[in-house]
Amino acid sequence: MLFDTHTHLDAPQFDGDREETIARAVQQGVTRMVNVGFNRETIPSTMKLAETYDFIYAAVGWHPVDAITMKDGDLEWIAELCKHDKVVAIGEIGLDYHWDTSPKEVQHEVFRRQIGLARELKMPIIIHNREAHEDVIRILREEKASEVGGIMHSFSGSWETAKLCLDMGFHISFGGPITFKNAKQPKEVLVKVPDDRLLIETDSPYLTPHPFRGKRNESGYVRLVAEAAAELKGIDLEEIARITTRNALERFGIR
Repeated sequence: MLFDTHTHLDAPQFDGDREETIARAVQQGVTRMVNVGFNRETIPSTMKLAETYDFIYAAVGWHPVDAITMKDGDLEWIAELCKHDKVVAIGEIGLDYHWDTSPKEVQHEVFRRQIGLARELKMPIIIHNREAHEDVIRILREEKASEVGGIMHSFSGSWETAKLCLDMGFHISFGGPITFKNAKQPKEVLVKVPDDRLLIETDSPYLTPHPFRGKRNESGYVRLVAEAAAELKGIDLEEIARITTRNALERFGIR
């Protein structure tokens, strides 16, 4: 039983073989997935997937790269969608200082407003953090995100940053990079993360694990992430699958 806690199966990269890709994931032992809709285009397609497959759940939010496009009505739209029984989190939200598409002050405002919505609705949040560790931690603290907690998606920070996130009640999720030979830091952090806060993901079609790095990622490859996590933790694949699936079910409130 594997749980891919972050995927984008609605992405155009899957338009030619989406059903087959999902079937392959099931064949690899993936019993649940959370598909993440992050802007005006991907939220509807994410909801469609969640409504089509009983084992696919949805997260909805506004990505920091697209923060400049968010309007007041979009926050209300997200709030309304959170009433759907297949929506399990608000995300992915956060800060991205790598791509220069949305001014930092706009990203900050959109991030804060969505944390506020999550607190109001008592929904966990999925955090996107790219090259913005200090500001992400500061805003999470200032907006009292610890009241709802959530997931640090595709974690790339230091152990010191991870500890600050754990102290605020967040789970730490790892993807393909823990399979890369030169990815020293995420491997070191994963070993230190308590078992009850550990999650795995693919972020497909991105961040493809070894040995398929450079090709399209897909949810079935979360098995490769699980195998790498098991080796790093010194336990077997079945145990890491049990731990991470249990954690995901609890974090997302899925029975």
